[in-house]
Amino acid sequence: MRYLSPRAAMRRIRLFNRRELAIALTPAVAIGAIAMAVGFYFVKPAPPKKIVMAAGQHEGRYGHYAKQYQEFLKKNGITVELQPSSGAVQNLELLTAPDSGVDVGFVQGGTGFGANAPNLVSLGSLYYQPLWVFYRGKRITDLDGLRGRKIAVGDFESGTRSLALQLLALNGTVLPPTELLPLGGKEAEQALVDNKIDAFMVVSPADSNVVQRLAATRDINLLSFDRAEAYTRLFPYLTKLTLPKGAFDLAQHVPAEDVTLVSPTANLIAKATLHPALAYLLMRAATEIHGPPGLLDRAGEFPAPQDIGFPMSDEAKRYYKSGAPILQRYLPFWAANLVDRLWVMLVPIIAVVVPLVKLVPPAYRWRVRSRIYRWYARLKEIELQLDENPGMVRLEDMLQRLEDIDRAVNRIPTPLAYSENLYSFRGHIDLVRQRVIARLAQAESQHVKGLTDASALPQSGGS
Repeated sequence: MRYLSPRAAMRRIRLFNRRELAIALTPAVAIGAIAMAVGFYFVKPAPPKKIVMAAGQHEGRYGHYAKQYQEFLKKNGITVELQPSSGAVQNLELLTAPDSGVDVGFVQGGTGFGANAPNLVSLGSLYYQPLWVFYRGKRITDLDGLRGRKIAVGDFESGTRSLALQLLALNGTVLPPTELLPLGGKEAEQALVDNKIDAFMVVSPADSNVVQRLAATRDINLLSFDRAEAYTRLFPYLTKLTLPKGAFDLAQHVPAEDVTLVSPTANLIAKATLHPALAYLLMRAATEIHGPPGLLDRAGEFPAPQDIGFPMSDEAKRYYKSGAPILQRYLPFWAANLVDRLWVMLVPIIAVVVPLVKLVPPAYRWRVRSRIYRWYARLKEIELQLDENPGMVRLEDMLQRLEDIDRAVNRIPTPLAYSENLYSFRGHIDLVRQRVIARLAQAESQHVKGLTDASALPQSGGS
């Protein structure tokens, strides 16, 4: 047997330890890698860094709020590209068009319904935007009083026109001699002031400059809906509101009496494919922007999960029930999103890899000890042969085999922590060796005695 220096022997033992440990770890690492690969398959993709918002006209209320959303998301690393449009109807068209690139937009309640746009979901209602009806002439109490007049009902793609036509049709006020003019905004306001039209219908928040100017203009009246409750029953997306007397100007008593209004809401509508993290971020923006009180709504009333004809997204349902995800409450958006995505990867690590790692030490021990224990079969074989009363030749062969076993086991590079197994086995070898030697001595004694007895016999000779 080749002699090894102590240093070489220790190096050999260390190499053995590393190899055995690597072999014991390999199954755990392989299974863990497979589990992580499966988990990675289910990891949500990172949210895009840019979204497109249908924002209406830049000078309008939608455009005003769109810029605030743009600033909020910019602080969280998301770029919002604003897509101008003529109003709520075109916003809805952009959202439903597959190649428009628009991800989210403002849509007036009643403008469209989810049955006609199954790929769209609601993130919530944002604020009231009542239907204001300004008119000239004698006092009327509902839309049927406008029959036969010139009415500005808004541009063709505006939410005002969509709502106005529904309500006027219900009152039989769309047929001649009634004239419905596609005028809106400042143009319609000026036409009413100049007495070129009889009425102007506009959907707008209560703090709108157009609304407040016309409410304070002499000879122009603001319609108070006597049948507002009926409208809300027929059109669930409408809400009955009361504008208190003097709400616009207490000193001048504008309006001069309480005004009953019917109001849809402005709503945040998104494509169903919008990344969940961005949906939560948009709703957080909505809470910050639309949460403060106004003339017609209380603090914290918006955003709200109102029924507007579009299904509420799953993220919106959770948000209105439990608030923003806990990670987004305490971490920056990018960090919260990263942790949320990697959490799927942690599940297989915790559920699979940790138990497997616990199995590594027993597997390592088994591999080290098995290199020694497998020689016990050879040792047991020799013991069984001893019970067969072997002769001297077989006993000498057994003794030689024991020496071979001893040398082979002694060359096994065993870690120091498991040396007791090696020395214990070598002790067992010595035990069997002593039995073989004892048997061999006994056999030799009997052989010598036999020879002695044979030589002592009288020699028979012939005379």
